Amino acid sequence: MDVFEAFARRYSYRGDFTDAPVPREDLTKIVQAGIQAPTACNEQIASFVIVDDPEILGQIAQIVDRPPCNTARAMIACLADPRPVYEDLSFAVEDCAASVENMLLAVVALGYATVWLDGVLRRANVAEQIGQLLGVPTGRAVRILLPLGVAAEPGSQKEKLPFSQRAWFNHWGG
Repeated sequence: MDVFEAFARRYSYRGDFTDAPVPREDLTKIVQAGIQAPTACNEQIASFVIVDDPEILGQIAQIVDRPPCNTARAMIACLADPRPVYEDLSFAVEDCAASVENMLLAVVALGYATVWLDGVLRRANVAEQIGQLLGVPTGRAVRILLPLGVAAEPGSQKEKLPFSQRAWFNHWGG
């Protein structure tokens, strides 16, 4: 699949997954795509914990309690190191976002589905609970969680506004 097809086919999957396993070889390819994303000052502050142990997956599902987490065959936690990398500026959010977008496209290219979970992690100490479960060191935080597997139901990308309503050449509004 070429990258433009992956852009068009990527969608947020919020349903159940089948029992089909996600081989570690595929998980490694997905996370390698995240590792290859650009980072501020090439500091490479995003790191990842790949979860494929059914017991740990079950514990995360109890903490997060969202349908895709309940049946995910694997999860990828993107960890942020919020330290400044350029003068007094941190780019942890941007670096994690770039990594996750690469991983989302790799997920599609390999025939899996996922959803970018972020907001749920910011409430009721959910990110901290997952971080403790995964042994995340002090100074790093679980920023994004990708539950993944083979979609039980087919999905598709929601309709996007046309180019002419979101992009212009040379000045706003064309």
